[in-house]
Amino acid sequence: MTIGKTLEKRIQYRIKRQKNSVFMLSDFQDLSDKDQIGRVLRKLLAKNLIVKVGQGLYARAKISKATNNPIPEKDIRSIAIEALNKMNVKVVQSEYDLNYNIKETTQVPTGRLIAIKGRVNRKIGFNGNYIKYARANK
Repeated sequence: MTIGKTLEKRIQYRIKRQKNSVFMLSDFQDLSDKDQIGRVLRKLLAKNLIVKVGQGLYARAKISKATNNPIPEKDIRSIAIEALNKMNVKVVQSEYDLNYNIKETTQVPTGRLIAIKGRVNRKIGFNGNYIKYARANK
């Protein structure tokens, strides 16, 4: 398969071939400048190939069988962990996950709370469901 000559085709090809399902604007900066990449990403949003999960964060999309709308390929927790790893933020096991895993409680964690080391000032989520951050004690 040959890569298309237009910037849109080149970005589409890179999104399709990459193992990660989360993309940042900086992932495509070797192809063109920030404004052009932003325009192409908006086109891909309109074509339902990607969904926006945060400021400058996009995820590969699939069409929901229930609503026939685009949704992220993976669950929101996996997307957030991938995005945080790309931003060099260390993700650790939260207190709630730890208590559940060592069978200290039967309360199943929701998965919307992620323990991190460091600081994050970015909302990650989709369709009104956002991740919350907790500072890791360790």
